[in-house]
Amino acid sequence: MADHQDLAEAAAAHDSVLDRHPMRDAEDHLRPDFVALISAAVQRGDSSFLCEIVGELHEADLGDLIEALEPDLRPRLVELTGAAFDFSALNEVDDAVREEILEELEPETVAEGVRELDSDDAVELLQNLDEEDKEEILEKLPQSERVALERSFDYPEDSAGRRMQTECISVPDDWTALQAIEYMRDTPGLPDRFYEIYVVDEDKRLKGAVPLDALLRARRPGPIMDLVDEDRRRVSDHEDIAEVARMFGKYNLVAAPVTDSDDHLVGVITIDDVVDVIEEEAEEDIKALGGVARDEELSDSVWTIAKGRFNWLLVNLATAFLASSVLGLFEGELQKMVALAVLAPIVASQGGNAATQTMTVAVRALATRELSSSNAMRVVMREGLVGLVNGLAFAVITGVAAAAWFKLPGLGVVIGLAMMCNLVAGALGGILIPMALQRLRADPAVASGTFVTTVTDIVGFFAFLTIATLWFGLQS
Repeated sequence: MADHQDLAEAAAAHDSVLDRHPMRDAEDHLRPDFVALISAAVQRGDSSFLCEIVGELHEADLGDLIEALEPDLRPRLVELTGAAFDFSALNEVDDAVREEILEELEPETVAEGVRELDSDDAVELLQNLDEEDKEEILEKLPQSERVALERSFDYPEDSAGRRMQTECISVPDDWTALQAIEYMRDTPGLPDRFYEIYVVDEDKRLKGAVPLDALLRARRPGPIMDLVDEDRRRVSDHEDIAEVARMFGKYNLVAAPVTDSDDHLVGVITIDDVVDVIEEEAEEDIKALGGVARDEELSDSVWTIAKGRFNWLLVNLATAFLASSVLGLFEGELQKMVALAVLAPIVASQGGNAATQTMTVAVRALATRELSSSNAMRVVMREGLVGLVNGLAFAVITGVAAAAWFKLPGLGVVIGLAMMCNLVAGALGGILIPMALQRLRADPAVASGTFVTTVTDIVGFFAFLTIATLWFGLQS
């Protein structure tokens, strides 16, 4: 019996901390008792337990844990775990949370963490800090690492140069495949993960790329230049990172070399960076469509969020008054037939919903370059026909409902005609307004919603009340 107990205790001792204390539930949510366990360990300063936990967590999971902790416990967790803490986890949290943590930590602590990161992760970690705080951290780094990071910060924020990883593998164009393989085997400090190596001439100009699978299949004594893909797509260091992301998606790339204006190899963009860019672009578009600031985060304060949303709410209020003024033009008619006041919002609302559907598709198509001058007319015609088809269908539905409700067949005809007009107007407005805004170099995602809703409200009210006035002879 004692032997079985000893075996059970030995097996338990070999279990990981996460086996004994699961982090997530069946739906992949953080378990409250796990967060409470970590919070208690931070409060009592249990460094060894926390280091064991941190050592087992992936950077993304560690980021989720950090966000779940109380703000005052976050920097304490970093300090207690020391060298075991992976600073790349801070790139997995909201910008506001990251900045709060970095501001609480000593510059020396941050500098030690930055030294363990790839250059692209280090740049992402530090780029939103105040210049004074950033400089204080950079001063704690060795000269070579500081110069490399400062060079990255010199690039525009949304450029490939800012996002690229400066650590990449380049070999001379007069080497053999064997020399390249031995170089990768024997050289310390190479990137943790890479997909291809780059061949350069004696002036460090890029000659082309060699995928690792081609290198491993090659005859070892053969020249490396025999394996080079000279037509390999490359990225300019000043190219917009969104354009780079589109290129990766179009040509199914996993990595691309980055060159300067003289064709010198300066870094590499990898698929993990591009996935982040795609997610950021999609998230920003979704926020912009709702009139929310592109940089709004869940961790932002009430005042920051309210201030960011106020401007567009104010614009919406102004356009709402504009739409309501149309009703004022028909004040006498509305007094003569109360049913018009009841039904008018239905026409406007349905047109607004149709416009929002079209606008969502149009804004995304413009962002991904699927919608351009070459196919604009065909897409506009298609959306207009979609609006007409749905307009006919809803004209019948709302017409029958309105006639039955108010026992007035003519009212069904009036609202049916108005519904057709507004759904066609909504469909056309939903695509033409974003296209016009882009032509004017305004962001369609930010500005379209307000203008499109105003158009459908005005057209809906005006069409319905004008048709009703003429049909029922309600002129004053």
